[in-house]
Amino acid sequence: MENTQNDFLGKAKLGKLMLKFCIPCILSLLVSALYNIVDQIFVGNSELSVLGNAATGVVFPIFIIAQAFAWWIGDGCAAYLNICQGKGETEKSHKAVGTGIVLTVFISIVLVAVFFPLKRQLLTTFGASTDGFNDNGEFVPGSIDYAIEYFNIILAFFPVYMAMNMMNAVVRADGAPGWSMASMLSGALVNIALDPAFIYGCKWGMAGAAWATVIGQCVSFIIAVIYFFRTKTFRLKLKSFIPDFKAVAPAIKLGISSFITQVTIVIISLVCNIMLAKYGATSVYGVNIPIALIAIESKVFTVVVNIIVGIVLGCQPIIGFNMGARNFSRIKKLYLYILSSTVIICLLFTVLFEAAPNAVVAIFGNPDPNQVDPEKYWEFGRKLFRIFLMFVTFTCAIKMSSIFFQALGKPVLAIIASLVRDIVCFVPLVCTLPIAMGIEGCLWAAPIADGIAIIVTAALTIVCFKDLNKMAKNAVDADICANEPTFESEN
Repeated sequence: MENTQNDFLGKAKLGKLMLKFCIPCILSLLVSALYNIVDQIFVGNSELSVLGNAATGVVFPIFIIAQAFAWWIGDGCAAYLNICQGKGETEKSHKAVGTGIVLTVFISIVLVAVFFPLKRQLLTTFGASTDGFNDNGEFVPGSIDYAIEYFNIILAFFPVYMAMNMMNAVVRADGAPGWSMASMLSGALVNIALDPAFIYGCKWGMAGAAWATVIGQCVSFIIAVIYFFRTKTFRLKLKSFIPDFKAVAPAIKLGISSFITQVTIVIISLVCNIMLAKYGATSVYGVNIPIALIAIESKVFTVVVNIIVGIVLGCQPIIGFNMGARNFSRIKKLYLYILSSTVIICLLFTVLFEAAPNAVVAIFGNPDPNQVDPEKYWEFGRKLFRIFLMFVTFTCAIKMSSIFFQALGKPVLAIIASLVRDIVCFVPLVCTLPIAMGIEGCLWAAPIADGIAIIVTAALTIVCFKDLNKMAKNAVDADICANEPTFESEN
């Protein structure tokens, strides 16, 4: 299959290309975030209230575990496909994509088999509370039963959820971000329509929220599958699905950063929930208020991150093609465009979080006085958004740079950028600061980690640009040598 159909990635104006590729990708990822956010909004505004929000919150990190594997394989196959396009070697990619799909489904089945018998222990570890009495002898309801009810249904559809995420990454890389957006949007609209019908109309509670979600996922999955019968730069055949780990190995290497990024989200969610539950129990807020509100924060933060990730993933075909075609100056210019967009968008969100945190939290419903103290609920919500998300611009710039490095085929730089903020900085801080500061120490861990990690990311970017400059110079020298005339000696 000829590569000429994607030559415009190396020639068209970058601003025009970004609008064409990024907007559908951003919308697609925002719609993906809606799957969980919509559930939480409808649950929070129902009689389930704060406990329902806490329940969906403790299930969310397990969603991320599934997504980590799906994005590992999907983003890796996507990056590999784009690099092959730039080199004009797209005939190599169909085996990687086919094997990637099979591998994703296999991993999803393993996760179901592992998680189902351990669900109570798993959800409790992630912060689900049990019924009990506080120090005043008052009964305090727990969220564990709600969480299990929701999780049972979600878990059964992990193969559909993971395959849908993996395939949509490939669809975007194949030059069809609009199709990927349509896949995700259709599923989200179904979810939005069914949530009130199941939760309020049918009175199914947490089960209704779960069924609305998985039915929407099935719709998205079907639309993604249909695309694979009309791909642009590769063709899947029956033999494509015979596992060929040699073919998929480059993709797995390229996608490892996505996996690590998602796994770090799970780790920091786990550690953060444990510390909030521990220090919340000894504070005026109790356990359920911090856990419910950090669940809301994580969903809101997902919206911000998905906009930024949508920009850089939307640019992935442009990055990969130009890397393969050795257009290094174009790559550096594109990075500056993406960084500028990230800073502008995140500063706008920062103003919102600092000026109107109550308005953001209120979207997810008002607290039930029978479950928690409303005054303490709003107080902690203001602290959470104003402190925890203080440097959200730095957070997103770090994540954006990591994905950019991955798209360039530089997984080591991508992994370092992913780990330094979350694992090297945030986890130790969230474990130690509360010793001196109480529960507020959990909140201050985030901006301090962001401040340290942005310096490291800036250094990595300088290293990356120097490497691109070196590669550009070597490419010019190679072209000069190739074009130099040769002279045969006369006999």
